[in-house]
Amino acid sequence: MPTSPSPPTLVAVDTNVLLDCACGEESVLDALATIRRRIRAVQMVVSPTVLEELGFWSRFAKHPAKQEAAQIALRSLRANWSFRPVNLIPAGHGIVEQIALRLQNAGLIPMWEYHDALILSEAALLGCAILLTGDAHLRSLDHQKVQLELKACDVEVPVIATPREIVAKFY
Repeated sequence: MPTSPSPPTLVAVDTNVLLDCACGEESVLDALATIRRRIRAVQMVVSPTVLEELGFWSRFAKHPAKQEAAQIALRSLRANWSFRPVNLIPAGHGIVEQIALRLQNAGLIPMWEYHDALILSEAALLGCAILLTGDAHLRSLDHQKVQLELKACDVEVPVIATPREIVAKFY
């Protein structure tokens, strides 16, 4: 009996990674190339909150360079970079919000970083193996506490890494 192919390993990317990619940031480009080379069946995914942030910055960024980077990222996601935008309609956005609030109420992510709590929650709900981000507060999370909070929501914690860490460890 033929075996069905394994599902791809999902890697979520944060907004800052896509903005840096649009600007040609070498460490980000190297990290993405390294992930694609090292993980056979990988799919880079862009969660709803990241898409919303890119849309916002593409129209309302105060700095023209950030606005242009967001526009480039939105245009390049699928065709040029092979990222897959995803939606969480089956899970429901309310579940994402509940998980994000749980992380914030536990003191793991500051209240003013609500979008980052949503991005981590979306990555966990999607079953992503890795969340690639440049945000220091996501990188400095207490992994054991996050794991306890997410386990209570029946989701796994993705490995949270910066592009520089990926390059330093695996390039």
